Amino acid sequence: MTIEYLRSFRIFNYAIFDLTLSFLGIFLLSPLLTKLFLKININIPLSSWLYLTLPIGIITHIIINNHTKMTTDFLDPNGYFILKIFILSLFFLALRGIKFIK
Repeated sequence: MTIEYLRSFRIFNYAIFDLTLSFLGIFLLSPLLTKLFLKININIPLSSWLYLTLPIGIITHIIINNHTKMTTDFLDPNGYFILKIFILSLFFLALRGIKFIK
């Protein structure tokens, strides 16, 4: 079984394997990331990290100039408005859970 075979399964033309690994990676890294952000007095719960998975992925792909299908669709000014609304909704849902500690 190759990685290309695993990436061949798609939902809305996005690889299920990539999406699953992204969410699993954030789920596993979130305790460490939360501890790091607590040192600068920001509390980010697991739910916010999960909401931020796709927005962080898109921002990261833009920064490293690796334009995946989702990144390209998100940056397309003439379409994919449902994807844009979905990603921005995830971002704002994540912001609701973030607390600044005094």
